[in-house]
Amino acid sequence: MTTFPSSPFGTEITSDDIVAKMQTFSGWEDRYRQVIQWGKKLPTMPDELKSEQVIVSGCESQVWLVSQNIDGVWHFCTDSDARIVRGLIALVMAAYDGKTSEQVQAFDIDGYFEQIGLITHLSPSRGNGLKAIVEQIKNLANS
Repeated sequence: MTTFPSSPFGTEITSDDIVAKMQTFSGWEDRYRQVIQWGKKLPTMPDELKSEQVIVSGCESQVWLVSQNIDGVWHFCTDSDARIVRGLIALVMAAYDGKTSEQVQAFDIDGYFEQIGLITHLSPSRGNGLKAIVEQIKNLANS
């Protein structure tokens, strides 16, 4: 089993950190830039983990998502070929990586996105892609 690259999201950078940071910005452009910065901190997925089987359907860009459950805790490795999508994935990872199935299911993702002030600024296809990633994580954590 390939070990996932270490990610700061979910540990050093939590969903609370993201909400706090995003609420300091007044304009969408600043938020957008910050999301791209977070995307740069998302570890690159090793090529050997990328396959057709792990592509998230419903996303406009290529998005890969693999997971492993170690001692009841979920770890995810995700990547995308699009810069902004990597940033959006990072936001999702801050909410879900390193959490138990119960924590994944209990997390109020809609409230989280609302606090960030994000969804309203995304194109419908991006918003749907983001929801597809969240759904896939929740389904994995349910199995």
